[in-house]
Amino acid sequence: MTSSTAYQPDVVAPAAPATADAVAPTRAGQKAIMLAVTIVPFLGVLAAIVLLWNSQVGPFDVALLAVAYVLCSLGITVGFHRMLTHRAFVAHPALRATLLAFGSMAVQGRAIDWAIDHRAHHAHSDREGDPHSPHAGFGGGIGGQARGLLHAHVGWMFHHERLTDRRRWAKDLLDDPIIRFVDRTFVPWAVLGFLIPAAAGWLYAGWHGAITGLLWGGLVRVFIGHHVTWSVNSICHVFGRRPFAADDRSTNNWLLALPSLGESWHHNHHVFPSSAYHGLGSQIDLSGACITAFERLGLATDVRRVGPEQQARKRRPPSP
Repeated sequence: MTSSTAYQPDVVAPAAPATADAVAPTRAGQKAIMLAVTIVPFLGVLAAIVLLWNSQVGPFDVALLAVAYVLCSLGITVGFHRMLTHRAFVAHPALRATLLAFGSMAVQGRAIDWAIDHRAHHAHSDREGDPHSPHAGFGGGIGGQARGLLHAHVGWMFHHERLTDRRRWAKDLLDDPIIRFVDRTFVPWAVLGFLIPAAAGWLYAGWHGAITGLLWGGLVRVFIGHHVTWSVNSICHVFGRRPFAADDRSTNNWLLALPSLGESWHHNHHVFPSSAYHGLGSQIDLSGACITAFERLGLATDVRRVGPEQQARKRRPPSP
């Protein structure tokens, strides 16, 4: 028998004295880091395309990309997002550490910083204070929408003021020694995310395999993972359906359901933020399926679900 708990709203910003638990990079340093994180994977994609055009890419490279992408993406969707940010389930310590390690290899930032940014997004969704809303402060018309989409997709990271009062926004995370350890050792985990596919490629085909493994299992995988995650921030606040009553402009977008592993049921998530399942009913949610598997294996407990009655109360009335 599986266990479940009723949906409970998040407390995203508990009232507590602000303390600087981490030193944020300077504005120039932040821009330099983001420039490297954005451009280097793109250059890797260009190199991979050249190899692909010259038929120097084999099934092993594609398999390596697929495996690395799924594992690191689950680290973000199940680990950083549903487990860490929203406490949608409680993971066994070994599973918690594994998910956070894979999430760090996705190179989307330190675990606690990622969770804080996302909690701020929910606390101020599509209003002033939302780190990556495509709507707040960009005006109307096609030009305003284009500027908003660009900001929500990638622009926000170049000028976002990193919240330094980590204890106010993430006391529950800072009190967990496993989370603190993985957060502090982000750089070694991120580097391992490139070294492991390179090593796998070397074992398979020597130095040529190491190079293609680094490209496909490392740089290409990071590039795709970044843009799929960023698309949830941008596309899933502009294009899609909104079947529930909500105070923001989040949407469900079925086109991104598979590559995002279920994260693109973003409107559902904003309406029921603590639910472990973003896809409802027959909607494809591979991250939710993994959580169910973890639960059946005894690795996940207190899995939060949204029942039909709760969905019915939030559903918009049909148009006349």
